[in-house]
Amino acid sequence: MSGHSKWHNIAVKKGKTDAARGKIFTKIGREIAIAVREGGSNPESNSKLRDVIAKAKSNNMPNDNIKRSIQKASGELGNVDYETITYEGYAPGGVAVIVETITDNRNRTASDVRHCFAKYDGTLGVTGSVGFMFDKKGVLVVERTADTDEDEMMMTALDAGAEDMKTLDDAFEIYTDPNEFSAVREQLEKGGLTFLSAEVQMVPQNTVALPDEDTLTKVQKLLDMLEDNDDVQNVWHNAELPEEDEQD
Repeated sequence: MSGHSKWHNIAVKKGKTDAARGKIFTKIGREIAIAVREGGSNPESNSKLRDVIAKAKSNNMPNDNIKRSIQKASGELGNVDYETITYEGYAPGGVAVIVETITDNRNRTASDVRHCFAKYDGTLGVTGSVGFMFDKKGVLVVERTADTDEDEMMMTALDAGAEDMKTLDDAFEIYTDPNEFSAVREQLEKGGLTFLSAEVQMVPQNTVALPDEDTLTKVQKLLDMLEDNDDVQNVWHNAELPEEDEQD
């Protein structure tokens, strides 16, 4: 599967230890902080906050945690000043990587990201060095069951304003213009759909096949190390990774 299809990873993470779930909740809490700072603490008037809350719920984040994150972000429980920084670079084999971070210490984060790339023979580039190889898209993933009609799902998605839909073995990936993501998600939710994941992603225009097992191992270790960093929110890449490895 291509690098942007992350819902397998998300599903696996949901079932891991409390520590792993706590790490996911921490990252979502930072997204809430950014959303509140940019659009206020009222979800009704802040579509980005509504999107993050939907993401939190799809990751089984308790409502109390969500409420506390919003209160903290709005200054009711103290305040931490976060900023978003995006890094771009190459993993071994010419794999393009985009790393989205939310941090309260840009020097620490830059050092950590640089260390990850260096450790596994990658190179950190300048802004724009790989971003042109990706398209920003809203991606909504719906579980595919035996009684789900593909044509009907496609019509439902298009009627809600989606641009396209891709059918996988066990899921449907619905693509939207990033600016229409909130509206499409809410329209589909009103129609009764629930999502395995729902977020704006950087979707690679083309994928890169890795030449050998050694390169594959290095790429996966680099991606895992980046994902495991507390400041890293998302890692997008264009490597062709075996599906079974993504689900490990």
